[in-house]
Amino acid sequence: MNKQSKKIIIFDDDEDILSICSYILEEQGWEVSTYTDCNNIAEKVSGIMPDVILMDNWIPDAGGIVATQTLKKTDGLKDIPVVYFSANSDIQLLAGHAGAETYLAKPFDLDELERVINNVLVSH
Repeated sequence: MNKQSKKIIIFDDDEDILSICSYILEEQGWEVSTYTDCNNIAEKVSGIMPDVILMDNWIPDAGGIVATQTLKKTDGLKDIPVVYFSANSDIQLLAGHAGAETYLAKPFDLDELERVINNVLVSH
């Protein structure tokens, strides 16, 4: 396996979004892990140690805000950048409340997805 491959976790309960995002990101050389819930989030993230996390606002069970806040309180995980994504109109507030590094409004196009992920990698 290429040691240089970048790892990303996508937390979203929408299988369509997971499959589209996974396909696009894998094409670009990412190693993608997906979860449809955020239960035991610290264990899930610790097991993979991704470079970036994409977090949906409405992820079961606890929701994206609590999930992100949990990560940001966990030593060893709090520096992993989180891209918060949601169709909610106040996504900027939600992302800030969660402590995410940045956000992506749904629906998004794939260029935006790439841009946001690349920006957060560069700034981290």
